[in-house]
Amino acid sequence: MVIKAAAKIDHEVDPKKKEDMLGLYPNPQNLLEEHATIDTSVLKELSFSSILSARMFGKLLFCELCKLAAFLQLKKMPIRDVLYDKIMAAAFFEPSTRTRLSFESAMLNLGGKTLSVAEAATTSIAKGESLLDIGQMFNSYADVVVVRHTEQKALQDLSHYLRIPLINGGNGSDEHPTQALSDWYALLKWKPEIANSKLEDSKKLQLGIIGTPGNMRSVKSFLILSLLFSENIKKITIVSEMADPLGEDVQDFCNKSTIPIDVSNDLQQVVGQLDVLYMNAIAYLGDSYRHLGSQFKLSSKSGLKKGAVILHPLARRDELSMDLDNTDHNLYFNQADGAVFIRQALLLAIFDRVENNSI
Repeated sequence: MVIKAAAKIDHEVDPKKKEDMLGLYPNPQNLLEEHATIDTSVLKELSFSSILSARMFGKLLFCELCKLAAFLQLKKMPIRDVLYDKIMAAAFFEPSTRTRLSFESAMLNLGGKTLSVAEAATTSIAKGESLLDIGQMFNSYADVVVVRHTEQKALQDLSHYLRIPLINGGNGSDEHPTQALSDWYALLKWKPEIANSKLEDSKKLQLGIIGTPGNMRSVKSFLILSLLFSENIKKITIVSEMADPLGEDVQDFCNKSTIPIDVSNDLQQVVGQLDVLYMNAIAYLGDSYRHLGSQFKLSSKSGLKKGAVILHPLARRDELSMDLDNTDHNLYFNQADGAVFIRQALLLAIFDRVENNSI
């Protein structure tokens, strides 16, 4: 089935007004200008599936999901009570603000219900219960579970008895796939030709990733999705204090791509060449948070290329100056704003409820 856009679409993203927004807020309509239809047969790949890694998304699947998110953000799909019969468990055994609240907001806006675990100390894990047994309990309490955990192997343990879809909300230093969906949804609204056409060499993007994909989950998942758009990315530069910021697993994955990937330890040397800068400085290593790459800072005085945009999954510290907030380099607030809609789209696809909702 193909869902078509309405003949006339209101370009105002209610209820926000552009003059009240900080930074760039590209119109979701941008994603629908060339291909204003959604191929729901592609989205069926996600039906009742667990979302564990960014690697499960091909380019076509991801782009159809982004178009669905754009329809949702433009309020051109009737979504009230679509998931009235579904319950989502948000099991966050590690602190979270944006991921947990955006998933809960997405579910509630779709008419579903939510159960929350805000910290491990409030669960029976504090009494020594295994994740295997907790996974079995989720089968009785919910229809989908979003999990964040400090350990990489937590998802594997939870999945042992789990029979409902599991969404990875961040597992240790491994991956954060739905953060990457939010990141690239913002980028495709900003420049939809990345997905819709092949750019001339002079217009291909140079991406800068400030961080260490080998042990920073948001950075790793962002890099994985970046490789989907190889024909329109000229080069990726990893800016890191580490000599080997990728690690063996990520390096093997990147070796299969045609995009040249460079490593630099000097941000100022490359910043003026970059069209997109993705940065993060917080990593969970061992049993605690570390602030990696604290020497790499961006401000309005950093010599950013004209038209360049910055992404940051937040929370930030002093690596990203607030003096960039009210500039057109700021795409990070839009990145956070769009997270609800891409997660709404994901939940609709997982529960196979897209076709029942016409434009």
